[in-house]
Amino acid sequence: MVVSPDKIHDNSLPIRERMETLVRVKQQEITQALAGLDTVDFHTDSWTRGDNGGGGQSMVLQNGTTFEKGGVNISVVHGKLPPQAIQRMKADHANLKGTGSDGSVDFFACGLSLVIHPHNPHAPTTHANYRYFETIDPETRETQAWWFGGGADLTPSYLYEEDAKHFHQKHKDALDKYDETLYPKYKKWCDEYFFIKHRGETRGIGGIFFDDFDSKPADEILHIIESCFDAFVPSYIPLVEKRKDTPFTPEQKQWQQIRRGRYVEFNLVLDRGTQFGLHTPGSRVESILMSLPATASWVYDHHPEPGTEEDKLLQVLKSPADWV
Repeated sequence: MVVSPDKIHDNSLPIRERMETLVRVKQQEITQALAGLDTVDFHTDSWTRGDNGGGGQSMVLQNGTTFEKGGVNISVVHGKLPPQAIQRMKADHANLKGTGSDGSVDFFACGLSLVIHPHNPHAPTTHANYRYFETIDPETRETQAWWFGGGADLTPSYLYEEDAKHFHQKHKDALDKYDETLYPKYKKWCDEYFFIKHRGETRGIGGIFFDDFDSKPADEILHIIESCFDAFVPSYIPLVEKRKDTPFTPEQKQWQQIRRGRYVEFNLVLDRGTQFGLHTPGSRVESILMSLPATASWVYDHHPEPGTEEDKLLQVLKSPADWV
């Protein structure tokens, strides 16, 4: 599908259409940048949701020379949100209510979600997700409630402080262009959201995260989302370029596998997006679970030796740092 980027800034179009254009454009930009670091390309898998409920496009790279597994997915879906889902969302959106005869409400959602797992344990895993959601009155077809959410974060197996600072600075710059109060708030939110409660540690070294964002005009938030999207490639690609050929030992590869195990634990046990996807009728499980690594490991009662590089990372995960 050929998409005109001009539609992103066309104020005469509905926000939903502009956001859909944005995620389609960014999927192409991001996959091209990532594929440029590998010897294999992304495989494109287009899918449709039942009952004319929209669909999406998954672009997945597996068994490359740089990336063991990576996926950049977009979805553009619509349909009816069941009463139980509405009830879960009401905590953040008091004006959200079922208007159908069965207590359901019509919805539209679109977004881009990516997770990239490099082979080399010195190259960090990353995740990013930006999305838009709205509910529609089935009789008037007017938007009832809407919001944006998203963020980007970095999950290294080995801590390189200059990499952490670089990733955070790019995302701070993206937000500061519009509102200098956003980065401190979203950085803290990210640390709190990606906290693995049963382990007492964060999933990675953070980044930015926000949800239910409707406190500014939708047009302004769309520009903020675009700025964050624009920050992703320059925040991540240089880190992989720098680390992908670093020599590593079997022990370092095993540590990466253990850290990936923590990644899996968070995504399956705690992640709101995973839970929402699995509870939404007609969702595509393959796309929802694309975030999981191809390989991971769990070692009984594993603790790195104090003072090691592995322990250095763990101390930051137990007590998040301010990088910029």
